[in-house]
Amino acid sequence: MAVAGELGVEVDIVLYMKEPPDAALLGRIADGLDGPVEDLVRKDSQFRKLELDPADYVGNADAVVELLARRKALLQRPVLVRGDLATGPLTACVGRPKDKLYEFLGGRT
Repeated sequence: MAVAGELGVEVDIVLYMKEPPDAALLGRIADGLDGPVEDLVRKDSQFRKLELDPADYVGNADAVVELLARRKALLQRPVLVRGDLATGPLTACVGRPKDKLYEFLGGRT
């Protein structure tokens, strides 16, 4: 991740399409998210093709987790996470717009 390298921050990159988070991890990410939980969902052409309603996910962590557990391609990216993915609480941030990456990683905004 270019922003992390620019700031000198070491990161682990998870290729979520190869190693998708399960519902439990998605729930922990949603719980620690800095921002609306619906921001975790990409509202792209696939979302529209599935005829999903964005309003169904506003403030509804359970619906977001259930959707993303079934449709991993709808996970917004990048998602930055702090904490141990295996246990404990997490803090998370959707890296859009790009300025949020700097703020989350402790750099300039």
